[in-house]
Amino acid sequence: MKVFINKRIPEIGIHMLEDAGLEVFIPEHENLSKDEWLSYCKSNDMILSVGGEFKYDTDFFNECPNIKAIALYSVGFDHVDIKEANQRNIPIGNTPNVLSRATSDVAFLLMQSVARRASYNFEKVKAGNWGDFDPLHALGQELYGKTLGIFGLGRIGFEMAKKSKAAFDMKIIYHNRHQNEEAEKELDAKYVSFDELVSQSDVLSIHANFKQEQKELFNSSVFEKMKENAIFINTARGGFHNQKDLYNALAEHKIWGAGLDVTNPEPIYKEDPILELSSVCVLPHIGSATIEARNGMAKLAAQNLIAFSKGEKMPACANPDVYK
Repeated sequence: MKVFINKRIPEIGIHMLEDAGLEVFIPEHENLSKDEWLSYCKSNDMILSVGGEFKYDTDFFNECPNIKAIALYSVGFDHVDIKEANQRNIPIGNTPNVLSRATSDVAFLLMQSVARRASYNFEKVKAGNWGDFDPLHALGQELYGKTLGIFGLGRIGFEMAKKSKAAFDMKIIYHNRHQNEEAEKELDAKYVSFDELVSQSDVLSIHANFKQEQKELFNSSVFEKMKENAIFINTARGGFHNQKDLYNALAEHKIWGAGLDVTNPEPIYKEDPILELSSVCVLPHIGSATIEARNGMAKLAAQNLIAFSKGEKMPACANPDVYK
């Protein structure tokens, strides 16, 4: 069976596929047009998909009826039409667990960077504008004993909550589709309604899987209900927030700061005025960007395709119903 990988991944994953007897194809250049991408998909049996610029929708599956399995090099699968994949009996692998710590590290980093205006002050230093001591200039805020609200308390959200509890003794509240008994027991986390999450959080951090019906859920009406000292963190998907509304909320001091590893649109325009605000830190979607996490993702993605090639269930499958 032939595997198409649209971008190079850590060698450990490629070696695993080849050692399992699979034929691996990686294009010489990675900035593929959609037509180029489709032509490669049509000439292979399976895909190890890196990035989310192309959609696996009805049109794709109609054009590529040869595709038997897809392994995503990500946890999120919002660019895949799962219902369509199920109807065609195509398993979709993903990479949960292996990047939970790394991604939560970035959320934790953003929370502290925003709280202490680190990006703004670093830019001052680079510009040679160290300045004299000013007791009132660009003050940050402390996080000790404050309330962390988690939207989507799964694996990554749990790691973020655990760090925040241990470091700053933060109170944990969360909103989920289902209650998280483990978090309630270990972290004394409290399940609340969405409105309570928004109004009670000093830091509100998004860690949910994105669904289309949640597009720009965090908009002006939500930011209006947040605390004036609130810090908004998004390391999940940029589609969760309306970026113009977020800028307005920050510029008008309706909320205090924002830390983003994902933006809307992504990549962010360099002219976006949100980048000029002193209480904002933006990173270029680096949540899983550690050697350990990226190697783990490569291994799990390879394991998913190897299992399929042997007629076995994928160890991490985003659409387990396909096996019914």
